[in-house]
Amino acid sequence: MFNSKKVNELILSSLVTDSYCLGTHWVYDETQLKNAPVDYNNLNAPMAMWHKGKSAGDFTHYGDQTQWLYEYISENDKFDAKEFLEFWALKMASYNGYIDGASRNTLENIKNNVEPSGSQSSDLSIVGRIAPLLLVSKTEQEFVQNVDDFISLTHNSQLAKNAGKFFAKVIVDRFKGLSVIESLEKNKDDFDSQIQGFVNQGIESKNRVTFDVIRDFGPACDIAGGFAGVIHLLAKYDNLKDMLVENAKVGGDSSARAMIASIVFMIDKPISQIPSSWLNIKVKIG
Repeated sequence: MFNSKKVNELILSSLVTDSYCLGTHWVYDETQLKNAPVDYNNLNAPMAMWHKGKSAGDFTHYGDQTQWLYEYISENDKFDAKEFLEFWALKMASYNGYIDGASRNTLENIKNNVEPSGSQSSDLSIVGRIAPLLLVSKTEQEFVQNVDDFISLTHNSQLAKNAGKFFAKVIVDRFKGLSVIESLEKNKDDFDSQIQGFVNQGIESKNRVTFDVIRDFGPACDIAGGFAGVIHLLAKYDNLKDMLVENAKVGGDSSARAMIASIVFMIDKPISQIPSSWLNIKVKIG
């Protein structure tokens, strides 16, 4: 069902997006953002202390963990949640990047034999890592299930699982030929009023300035702020670079918002929408 060439382009798009967002990721101060010493036409080294040791072309920890999922799937040609959790924990044991709360709590649960071991995090970022699952999902139902299983491993909150299921279904409908807005509108009514509210808010904000909108919604990590920001990006822009530049200028959890948006957006777009200078990332896909 999912064209492997296009899926590899989506994985690449999500990773490029994460690397592009590294410059202003987790910078929240408005004055600092508006005077940020970054070149928005290129990849940038991180400003935030949380990414110390990273340089232009590197990933945030979101991109790093997406790459691990891609690596596991490429080596095994399947997704087995239990096996992947062991693979992930082994990677984390020698990881020098930032270990966020969801990862830290999950590792602690594994150590203490807590079942299920996934944290109760409702951070948005986990949803932006799901593109590699398309490589081993033969049906839409299998993809939605794989997404749910994957998210539950580290972000086992109902809100995170609902967000993952929503965007998984949107991705499926985009592969079927629905437009961005059609796929968002079609799927929102399958969810509770909270998810419906995020979708409606995001679509209704499309004519406003992105910086103001996302600051109003909440630029931080939680789904309660970031979800509507993703919808805003998808509703407002018809060019990938414009979307990513304006999103990066907002800072905060820019990568989480943009990774999800880029996957949904690029399903019917040519890979040429990614500026060639952004492709200088440290991974090979396909």
